Amino acid sequence: MSAPATPETDDRVEAKGAVNLVLARPEVGALIGAVVVAVLFLAVAPSFRSAGNTGTILYAAAAIGVMAVGVSLLMVGGEFDLSTGVAATASGITAALVAWNFGLNVWVGVLAALVFSLLVGAFNGWLLMRTGLPSFLVTLGTFFILQGANLAVTRLVGGTVSTPTISDMAGYESARSIFAWEVNLGPVSIKALVVYWVVLVVLAALVLQRSRIGNWIFAVGGDAEAARAVGVPVKAVKIGLFVFVGFCAWVLGMHLLFAYQVMQSAEGVGNEFIYIIAAVVGGCLLTGGYGSVVGAALGALIFGMTQMGINYAGWNVDWFYTFLGVMLLLATLVNTFVQKKAGGR
Repeated sequence: MSAPATPETDDRVEAKGAVNLVLARPEVGALIGAVVVAVLFLAVAPSFRSAGNTGTILYAAAAIGVMAVGVSLLMVGGEFDLSTGVAATASGITAALVAWNFGLNVWVGVLAALVFSLLVGAFNGWLLMRTGLPSFLVTLGTFFILQGANLAVTRLVGGTVSTPTISDMAGYESARSIFAWEVNLGPVSIKALVVYWVVLVVLAALVLQRSRIGNWIFAVGGDAEAARAVGVPVKAVKIGLFVFVGFCAWVLGMHLLFAYQVMQSAEGVGNEFIYIIAAVVGGCLLTGGYGSVVGAALGALIFGMTQMGINYAGWNVDWFYTFLGVMLLLATLVNTFVQKKAGGR
């Protein structure tokens, strides 16, 4: 008796499965967008093709990307933070004013700023879990508190809307060598913030995709009650995500302070929306439970390329914010399409 014939696999089924597998990745939309934007500006802006400007483009992306790392993790966990833009400014202001007003070593101000930033994040998370209010409202309140404090305290201590320069104080040069160094690789100048951005992206992506904590983040973002029922520490996870956002704000704030020597009290207002858009372009859903840190990094790269590409092409820079709005809408549509494809595998 002959053995039963083995059914052959339909190549069309395999191809469809492979396509759906690729589309299921939240980064795919951002990757396509990054390629399209790069090709566009390579074609229309000769300066964009200059290797010497690569560092400038990466720096523009890193200025968005550092905060987008924390914001993307938070969005995967199902929450928002609208205080991120002013939080980075507040961190830099804290470091400068603590050191200058009390005549302390600059490193004391740096450590004070770290504690302050982590406490702001912890407060946001604690208040969210304590009250049950939407994170949109909680962090909007924090946004106004920090925005007002940045202006009022800076004027009260320094007499102007910017912090006093601390470049002649003890510890400044050593702190600057940590937070605001740069290195030349041939014609490309790489600033410290670019390296710190890449490090944060790699570490956060590993945590999200390769660790139990990452599974918890997806779980609490998808269904917090179901996650709690199976033993996930929902409160600790959400507060921890807000604290990490505070840490990212500290990294960005310290770089800005030591790169430019002073902080403007109104700086950072409105940036919180850019960080969220970068995360959404990178595949993070507004409803939580789905997203990618790598995708958010690609989203930040898109905005960095666009910001500098518009300048290099000689276009009207006022169109940049129009581009942000268009990208947000397109990213939302793409993410919805990707989810449907992933669900249909």
